[in-house]
Formats: sequence, structure tokens, C-alpha cells
Amino acid sequence: MNLHRLLRERQAEGRPVTAGLIGAGKFGAMFLAQARLTPGLHVLGIADLDLDRARKSLALAGWPEEQFAAASFDEARRSGTTHLCEDAEALIGACGLEVVIEATGDPAAGIRHALAASANRRHMIMVNVEADALAGPLLARRAAASGCVYSLAYGDQPALICEQVDWARAAGFEVIAAGKGTKYLPAYQASTPATVWDHYGFTEAEVKEGDFNPRMFNSFVDGTKSAIEMAAVCNATGLTPAPGGLGFPPAGVDELADVLRPASEGGALHHRGTVEVISCLKRDGSPIARDLRWGVYVAIEAPGDYARRCFAEYGLATDASGRYTVMYRPYHLIGLELGISVASAALRGEATGAPRDFHADVVAIAKRDLKAGETLDGEGGGTVWGKLMPASDALSLGGLPIGLAHHVSLRNDIPTGDPVRWADVEIDENLEAVRVRREMEAAFADAVSDAAE
Repeated sequence: MNLHRLLRERQAEGRPVTAGLIGAGKFGAMFLAQARLTPGLHVLGIADLDLDRARKSLALAGWPEEQFAAASFDEARRSGTTHLCEDAEALIGACGLEVVIEATGDPAAGIRHALAASANRRHMIMVNVEADALAGPLLARRAAASGCVYSLAYGDQPALICEQVDWARAAGFEVIAAGKGTKYLPAYQASTPATVWDHYGFTEAEVKEGDFNPRMFNSFVDGTKSAIEMAAVCNATGLTPAPGGLGFPPAGVDELADVLRPASEGGALHHRGTVEVISCLKRDGSPIARDLRWGVYVAIEAPGDYARRCFAEYGLATDASGRYTVMYRPYHLIGLELGISVASAALRGEATGAPRDFHADVVAIAKRDLKAGETLDGEGGGTVWGKLMPASDALSLGGLPIGLAHHVSLRNDIPTGDPVRWADVEIDENLEAVRVRREMEAAFADAVSDAAE
């Protein structure tokens, strides 16, 4: 509860926390809107391959042009302004930089930038949850070895879920489940960038005016983004996915305590200590009242009769037994809240959620019958979607991580609904992202095997 005070102290000392942003898209723009209003925080530089986009994002976020006109990082540091560049490596290595924010959404780029941040002893805020799901446990281990923080991004749902899990455990509660809400129907698994707008109900004019990214929206619709985010939560908290992946049970907030309990007790959960994503739609497509589409939750159990009575006395919504209840946050502010991670890493040396072990993975699954010779188009595309799996199942299967299922050619036919395996694709084992992923699998293989027994 003291980050604002610590930031103000740094401001008063004339040495604000210095941050560098890689990727000035929607998430980055939201961060920038608040960063310029945060005392004790200086955005030293912004790296983006499209500098015009970066300038538009800054203008949208309310930055005057003179604030990002610095000709170099040295000038930016002296004047308290911001330098724009295309070279992320140069930004990471800039003198005086403390915190790197990786917001590209490209898993290979995220891995490269995280390794560079560790080499330069910079704290890393990994907005790029795709990179975290692919190799986060190893990246966090590298950061720790360099004396730095590797952190999930506060404001994004995985970090907020981790915070709720930590709260529950620190208060002595067993976590039965944790997760988030979304809009989902089983038929969405076949969605493609060409059909995605039908599921959102956007008109062609709205899409044009909004400059929406169909692949990003499609990843949310087909369940891939939910799987990636829940993998990040599992690897950070020790919660484990169901063997069959996410079930997306429909429920409103008033039904959560009934749904988020083990199936053996009438709920929808495979086991205690898992993750699940709640749908805001009934299976017939009709909306659910008081849904949790934009929120996050943690389900807990009263450890005894006294706590159960307290639940009742203080008005908590529970299941019929009075033992299970759910604490939830109905909204998240995405990049508008990201400064919490930056301040926590720089001022307290603490992550707002970070992977510790390899508990969960996201494997590419065929959306349609795929033929040998076809090229996979990865997350949000028309060929594959990502399924959440226990890491032990994914490794035993030899499943291809969704983060590497892009621009790779198939060796074999894959029927609809079947997983794609490493052996099914032509892949360059010398690529950095592939090498790092293979290294992570080897580094955590014994722990994954022990957890499966």
C-alpha cells in the first residue's frame, strides 16, 4: 500500500523510475496515457518498428509532441523527455534504464527481449503473455540469476488473478479455483479471421473505423487467448489445468459459488486447485445476467464451521453448503494499471505474478482437416487453436506449443480436433525461440515428471 509514497520520494530526489516500452500498440498506449500522469515515473524511451504508429499512440494518450522529441536516450534522460526508436535492443541497453516493458505480442520477440533485459540487468514486465506461456519459467529463472525481476503485467488478467490467489493463500484459505470471464461458445473453436466479426456482432463500418486486429480478436473468441492466460496463471501459482483443458462453463456472478466447486460436489471443476474460464453466454447463445465477462475471480472454501458462519454473517454468496464462496473483481483496466508492475519491480523488487514452475502448456489443435504441405498460421489464425494442457500431458504427447505454430509447414495430415506435434512440422531447431523452448522443457523435465506421478 505504499507504491505512491515511494514514487513520490523518487520524484523528490530527482531520480524517477525509468522505464522503456517495446511495442506501442493498444496496451502500450493505455500505459502511456497514465505514465505521463504518474509522479516518479519517467518513460525514457519507446521502441516500435512503426514509429508513425508510436507517435499516433502518444498523441492519442495525450502526450504533447515536445515530450517525445528527444534526439537520443542521453538527451531524454537529461531533459525528462522520451526518445523514440525502432531498435529495441538499443532501448534495453540505454544508460540509466531500470524497467523494460515488453508489449509486442510476438512470442519470439518477447523471448529475445527478455534475454536481453536479463543480460543488461533490467527488470522485465512481460505484457507479452504469449512469450510467457511459451518459455516464461525459464525466462524468470534467467532474470533471477541476474538479480532482476521478471513480472506479469498488472492490469492484464493473469497478474490480477495471481494477486487474488496470493491474497487467499496469505489469508489461510485453500484456493479451489481461479480464473476469469470471457465470451465463449464451443462453436467458436472453428472461428477464423474471416468469420470473427460475426461472433462479435460488429458491422463492416465499425471494423473499418475501429482499426481492429482480426487475429487478436479471433484468439480471444476461439479460446486460445484464454488458454495462454491460464497457462501463465498455472505456472505462476501452482494451480493445475484439467486434463481436458478449459470447459468454459456458463455462469453469472450469483452462480459462481455453485459452479466453481468440484464436480464430485455438484460443480463444474475437474479437481481442486485448478483454473477455469467462465463464459458470459449460455450454450444456446443467449446472454447470462450479471456476467463476469471482463472480470477475474478466486474460489475458496471455508476451512471450518467458524469460517463458514462468518461467510454467512458477512453476506458472502455461497453454495448451498455455505462452504464455497468466490471473491471477484468485475473489471480490469489493462494498460491503464500497468504502472503498478513497473513501480513494484523497481521500488520493491517484487513481481506482480511470475512463473515459478512448468505446470501448464498450450498445444496447437487443428481447426479443420489439415494437409501435409500446408503452412500453419498460428494464434488467432484459421488453421489451429490453442488448448490448455497439463505440462506433463503436453510433453508426453510431443505437442507443438501454439507459440511456435506459425509459419511452419506440415509434414503430415492432421484431422480436425487433433493436436499438432513437433514431429508433424518442419521447424528450424536453430531459431532462438525454439532453442529456448527446448531448453525450458529440459530444465523442468524432472519436476514435470514428478508432478505427473
